[in-house]
Amino acid sequence: MLIGGGHAHLGVLADWVRRCAPEARTTLISPHRYTRYSGMIPGTVAGEYDGEHGRIDLVALTRQAGAELILDRCAAIDPEQRTITTGNGQSVGFDICSIDVGGVGRAKTVLGMDPRIVEVRPIGSFLARLTEWQSTARDIPKHIVVAGGGAGGVELAFALRRRFASGNARITLVAGRAGLLDNLGRRTTVLVRRELARQDILSIEEDARIEAGALTAGGRSIEPVDLIVASLGAAAPRWPKEGGLAVDDDGFIAVDRYQRSLSHPHILAAGDVAARQDRRVPHSGVHAVHTGPVLAANLRCLVAGTGRLRSYRPRPASLYLLSTGSGKAIASYGPVAVQGRWAAALKRWIDRRWVTSFAKSTDPV
Repeated sequence: MLIGGGHAHLGVLADWVRRCAPEARTTLISPHRYTRYSGMIPGTVAGEYDGEHGRIDLVALTRQAGAELILDRCAAIDPEQRTITTGNGQSVGFDICSIDVGGVGRAKTVLGMDPRIVEVRPIGSFLARLTEWQSTARDIPKHIVVAGGGAGGVELAFALRRRFASGNARITLVAGRAGLLDNLGRRTTVLVRRELARQDILSIEEDARIEAGALTAGGRSIEPVDLIVASLGAAAPRWPKEGGLAVDDDGFIAVDRYQRSLSHPHILAAGDVAARQDRRVPHSGVHAVHTGPVLAANLRCLVAGTGRLRSYRPRPASLYLLSTGSGKAIASYGPVAVQGRWAAALKRWIDRRWVTSFAKSTDPV
């Protein structure tokens, strides 16, 4: 049983296609036919891609992999009885399970309630919700705030600048007290700050909060605001903990170096929903993609009952390509960072190559 159509599970299904599925029935449960590659979302927001790009057809992929697809969500899991309950109330049994559902949004907890908030998570429906907001807005937005100073928030600030350039919308990036890109190198932060200033995007390194109906940063109002895009990282869904799986202090499924649940070794987890307990692996699409082949190998071992399990070992540094929405990108690798059109071309090539590697059907990707 594969729960969720995240990036790691795409790698599992791709392995099934290339090398044939193991001698076991595979079922994928996902609420959506299409899964969307997170790396191409800022480019789609900016208008560099249309809505069809960056989508991977799970119907076609599961068919090629010899797997069954259930279009529903997982609402509960019973790891002892080895069953899951879907959103429609169906009970489905399994012998071995892998979970890659991604995280859930944190805006209500971090910011508070406000009808102007469009949360990035769940990622699969973000573009539709942004388009819906834009279609129902009475006026062209004059001030848009992006809450979140990670790579996703930075790229979305640049993308929204380009998307609403004709209306001359003001863009503000509220990065939080942790600052801009606290997980990347100093040189990357310097280049990002320089580009934000060049595009007249105000950056505020204070925590955002809704107070008395107004958006504040560091306790000061930054109103009027038309749209708040929340890119605040992932929170854990509740059902793994409620089902009895071991979780960390934040509710993410606690896994060992082989991605196995610490409490139920017949259950594996990867991506944003999982937390390695032997070492720190950031919640990032880069790591989810690279975990996919490891997850596939370990599932094969569990099905066969033999073989040596593999561990995903992150490199000392990962390559990040941050689109600036201006035809250029910032390439960041450890302490090194450079900016240019070549970096944007490299990002487009990498992203398109990864997505099209799953496009063996005639459906658009």
